[in-house]
Order: sequence, then C-alpha cells, then structure tokens
Amino acid sequence: MLTELKTAEDIRAHYAEPHALAKNKEMRRLDQHCRQFISLAPFVVISTSDASGRCDVTPRGDAPGFVAVVDDRTLLIPDRTGNNRVDTMLNIAENPHVGLLFLVPGMAETLRVNGRATITIDPAILGPLAVDGKPPRAAIRVDIEEVYFQCGKALMRSELWNGEKHVPRERFAPFGQIFSEHSKTQYDPAIEAMLDEEYRTNLY
Repeated sequence: MLTELKTAEDIRAHYAEPHALAKNKEMRRLDQHCRQFISLAPFVVISTSDASGRCDVTPRGDAPGFVAVVDDRTLLIPDRTGNNRVDTMLNIAENPHVGLLFLVPGMAETLRVNGRATITIDPAILGPLAVDGKPPRAAIRVDIEEVYFQCGKALMRSELWNGEKHVPRERFAPFGQIFSEHSKTQYDPAIEAMLDEEYRTNLY
C-alpha cells in the first residue's frame, strides 16, 4: 500500500485532474483585475530560496497599493526599515526566483505572482516609493512570469478575517520575552516598552 507520494506520477495519480478553470487561469502578465487587487492589497508574502534550496518566507505590509505596478509585467516592492537580517535580499542575490501572495482584508481570494527578482537602490526609482518623505532603503523589482488568482477555501476555512476569531493578546507571551528566550539573553520587561516605541516611531 502506497503511504508516501514521492514522484510527480504518484501525486497526479492520487489527486483528481484539475478543473479546466484552474488549469487555464494562469497568465503571463497582469490584467485590470490583477492591477486592481494589488492596488487594494496592504499585505504581501514573499517566498525565496538560496542557491542550495534553503527556503524563506517573509511578510511585507504597508498602505494599500504599496507595491507599485510599473507595467503589466513588472512590480516594485519597497524594502522598509526592519531588523537588517535581509534574508530575502541575500536569497535573491543567489537565486532570483520569487513567489508572491497578495492578500486583501475581507476577501477570501488571493493573488499569486511568480517571477524573477532583482534589487535596486536607484534613487530615481526609490523616490516615488517614499512615505513621509522617507524612501525605502531598496526595492525588489519582480519581472512577472506567472500570475493567477487562488480560490478562497483556505481563508474561508481559517476564518482569518472574522473579528470574533481574533486571539486576545494576553493569551500569548510578550514578544520581548520570547525574543530574549530565543536569543538566550536575560529578559528585561523594559524591552516591551522599547518594542512599542520602535513600532510607533520607526515604521519607516
């Protein structure tokens, strides 16, 4: 009895054939619906991997439409201030293939974009991406290879947008404590105020 799916043939034999709508929805460029969805999206998840295949996924968020649509084949994602680990950037330097998942609050469907990325620090490109007069340190340019909408079943099952399902903050440990434990440093409760101040004053 087969208990693992190890090959493409195993996987295809285990699952039904996709509906024609699912097979044929993939496009090579943005249309007006994709453009509008990106203009409404305040959140995108970026998937990358290094040359050895080590994977990473990271969230990026800002005001709706913060990802700039240059044209039907090109996106610009501003890289705002962060923790300077730059895992995504280091991966792109080794392997330009990226996957994006755009989410719009209240909508169950998501938009998937796959392509090749480069990193720009050109002031002429970064200037229009500024917020409060502060341009990003860099921007990720994505040359689109595939784009399509994902059905809403995952978000519907998770009830992600249902406010009644939101987890009260007190049910989880303070993140300053978690960071201290994970980094094996002495926990100082004052770090919580430092984090709050960082979030309040240093988003850009």
